[in-house]
Amino acid sequence: MSIGVHNIGQGCVTCLDHDEHYILTFPNGYGRQVNSLIDIFIFNALSILTVPWIELGGECSISCSKTGYNASIVFHTKPFYGGKKHRITAEIFSPNDKKPFCSIEGEWNGVMYAKYSTGENAVFIDTKKMPTIKKKVRKLEDQDDFESRCLWKDVTYNLK
Repeated sequence: MSIGVHNIGQGCVTCLDHDEHYILTFPNGYGRQVNSLIDIFIFNALSILTVPWIELGGECSISCSKTGYNASIVFHTKPFYGGKKHRITAEIFSPNDKKPFCSIEGEWNGVMYAKYSTGENAVFIDTKKMPTIKKKVRKLEDQDDFESRCLWKDVTYNLK
């Protein structure tokens, strides 16, 4: 009663102001339908299902070869019984250190809290308070044939 997408490969994010290049891996994506085994075995026969949701799961990493800083991130999937959706934990490491100087936990689509090695606790980020930034993309007629939006324009049109 779910579908999973296992992302392979890596991405590169460049911070031009600092001439830093970050290599990152991606979590897996899941489309979920049921909350528990009871839903599967009992209610499924009656076609009474829970509200579907999307969740991320698995381990990711972010590293910068210039600075040596790196992070290990775990997206936790919701267990069958209890638990919460969208949980994330992370540890951030200084160059050549085995112990993290910052640990993060919370919800990847909500509030994340940081605990620093100094003992200080703080809100790391509140994604609900972040402004939405509109994408900047070239017009379809200005894109090459194999650029994503141009290549998939018919599929996008028909999905809409």
